[in-house]
Amino acid sequence: MSEKTIDKAIGMVGLGVMGRNLALNMEEKGFSVAAYDAWPDPVDRFVKEAAGKDVAGFKDIGDFVRALARPRRIVMLVKAGEVVDKTIAALKPFIEAGDVLVDAGNEHFTNTERRVKALAPTGVVYFGMGVSGGEEGARHGPSMMPGGAPEGYARLQPVLEAIAAKDPAGLPCVTHC
Repeated sequence: MSEKTIDKAIGMVGLGVMGRNLALNMEEKGFSVAAYDAWPDPVDRFVKEAAGKDVAGFKDIGDFVRALARPRRIVMLVKAGEVVDKTIAALKPFIEAGDVLVDAGNEHFTNTERRVKALAPTGVVYFGMGVSGGEEGARHGPSMMPGGAPEGYARLQPVLEAIAAKDPAGLPCVTHC
């Protein structure tokens, strides 16, 4: 765990195989990471695995959000459906207008559209994002399909292009949908 636990570049919620690997990929590409999971064991495993890297693990969601540079960029890799809604509800007291919240957990588009509308009055930009490549892709270069407001994508683009797989010409396998 890093000595500095504030002003992390990006946050990862959900430290299962995909979330953990995507967070490590982000850190490896130069983005400091705050990581949170609703269960303490995944946080402990992640912190141990990431020893010496620019990451911080959190077991309290408020502390996690406060550790992020504003406006915040938060990626969620949690189980689709009810768990996403519960995670958003837990984050809501701490996030604010201008923050970008990305659901990378293979959610059905109708749920994503519902959440975009629900969060719009708060000024939080909500994105859905497909992530292809499995655990190896997440760790070493996934193909990603983010969809959402252009201003949110502009904030995510540097991170997503850095962590994406590259085609034979060296172009990142990510595009705003």
